[in-house]
Amino acid sequence: MTDNPLVPGPRRDMAMHNDWWASGWDHVLPRQGFPLTMLIGTASQPGFTGSLDDLLQEIFDGRWDMIGGDLDGALTFSWPDEEWDYEDAPEGPEANEASRWEKFGAMLTAAGYPVPRTVRDLSELYLTWGLASREETPEGTRWSMPAALPLPGDLLPLDADLTKRLDWIRWTMRTGPLVDGLINHLVDDLGEPREVLTSLDRLAAATNQDTDNVRLALAELVQSGDAQVQRGQEPADAERLEAHQRFRLIMDWEHFHEHRLQLSLAGDDA
Repeated sequence: MTDNPLVPGPRRDMAMHNDWWASGWDHVLPRQGFPLTMLIGTASQPGFTGSLDDLLQEIFDGRWDMIGGDLDGALTFSWPDEEWDYEDAPEGPEANEASRWEKFGAMLTAAGYPVPRTVRDLSELYLTWGLASREETPEGTRWSMPAALPLPGDLLPLDADLTKRLDWIRWTMRTGPLVDGLINHLVDDLGEPREVLTSLDRLAAATNQDTDNVRLALAELVQSGDAQVQRGQEPADAERLEAHQRFRLIMDWEHFHEHRLQLSLAGDDA
């Protein structure tokens, strides 16, 4: 858990689960999944016992607009009064909302789960899915969350497009910081070389990473079309390089600068 300074409470700091973004649940659940996870994450901190209603009352005097009022507020996929982008979704907000509910309901029904209509319903599904646990103790109700959240695809029949999207998000979140470390070395220390003769262990030492992480970063650069890895004059598989093996890292900086910005914006908007 990490404190979230953007959502201060008068008596208790809100907390968000570290695995929320990487797990991909925000691309599956109605929009209240995010504040509900934050509420349960806060309830899971040491020093709190009670229901989610108790916590909502303690921090927000019983009403939190971000969650739609209280736990009996209706779930929605869109934010109220948000400016609608008719270019991306020309069907309009009402039709889009209906379509998303249809897909969400069909997915849950196929997996044998009830379709939640309120935030409280969704909190009960969290318990069923193992995203949260609730235990009655002599001191009162205690909440907890696992260190790693179950993945949506482990519980629900996701379609191929959503599965691919979530896989991409998890891959980029895993490799993004590793790529950043490698790129910082190539740019700041080496001045954006078109080509460099190196090895995994040399790059690991220069970036303060282990060789497995450097290997992942190289694989991401190659997969994204930002770089080539060659041994001699032949292409090499970045994922199969030995730590000591020398190879030529050939960078396409024009491609990198053009497409990395697009990928970053797409990740932020996803």
